[in-house]
Amino acid sequence: MSKRKLSRQQRWRIEKIQAERAERAAKKAGRDDEKLAAGEYGAERDGRVIAHFGRTLDVAERAGDTPTRCHLRANLEGLVTGDRVIWRAGEDGSGVVVARGERDNVLERPDMRGLLKPVAANIDQILIVFAVEPEPHAGLIDRYLVAAEATGITPVLVLNKTDLLPEQGGELRALLDRYRHIGYQVVATTTAHAGGLDDLYAQLADRTSVFVGQSGVGKSSLIDRLLPDEELRIGALSEDSRKGRHTTTTAQLYRLPPPSDSLAAGELIDSPGIREFGLTHLDERQVTEGFIEFAPYLGLCRFRDCRHRQEPGCALLDAVDAGAIHPDRFASYRRIVDSLDSPT
Repeated sequence: MSKRKLSRQQRWRIEKIQAERAERAAKKAGRDDEKLAAGEYGAERDGRVIAHFGRTLDVAERAGDTPTRCHLRANLEGLVTGDRVIWRAGEDGSGVVVARGERDNVLERPDMRGLLKPVAANIDQILIVFAVEPEPHAGLIDRYLVAAEATGITPVLVLNKTDLLPEQGGELRALLDRYRHIGYQVVATTTAHAGGLDDLYAQLADRTSVFVGQSGVGKSSLIDRLLPDEELRIGALSEDSRKGRHTTTTAQLYRLPPPSDSLAAGELIDSPGIREFGLTHLDERQVTEGFIEFAPYLGLCRFRDCRHRQEPGCALLDAVDAGAIHPDRFASYRRIVDSLDSPT
């Protein structure tokens, strides 16, 4: 999608609104600083951002605890759900965040202007959900894997609705074996019968996770089962198009109740801004590095500027010919790279 060109009047109005918001935030932050100086807030405490609402945040020691609605000091910007923070409680039941802790990682996605914007932080794994129905396509799974690899966060493939899988598995089972062979973990799930989420619970235990995947694969259904005490809506699967629709609207960090005493509780960050992330912000080098089985061959091509098309001495092409790289994965790589040069 091409960037929208704003008129001078539209730019002026946007800048005016932003300036007014900044002024209001500065005044509020100034009052908070005065209260801090006057000792009206308690001692510093460690917490984590449970939900984000612009200049206010819900903060708790951990997900599942009763959160405190907090404001930000004027010098703090860019906090997102999952951030570790230092905050102080006020006498009126509110609080103020005074510092942000170091991040292990941050998940970003382009905003409407094409600029990268953080949407969540301190994530252990990205669960890429696909399903027996709608039929998964390797090219789409590869795009999600490349986007996940670019974040530096471990991706895990989750095959949902396995109750619809043919007994022999067919092409889909062969596809899953291909991903396992190159090192990706694959978890099978279904909400159709008891025990269908056991492997998923084990994967989520003691980790902070996010779910991504195309519409209709059952992300909301899985989350609804994982969080039985939360009121999460489930998007209906259209009988005509066999595609779903997104229903979650607010970023939130949830604590997942463990199904048994043998498993530790996990945490889940869920929001549309996380579910919908793609490749528009990546370049050709990042896409190439996103195919993890290419790693042993990168830098071994005869020409330093090799683009892995028809160049002689291309290490990737030689690896495909030798059977070390699956030809379908390489073809998927070429389609992704070619799409970067095509207008959207």
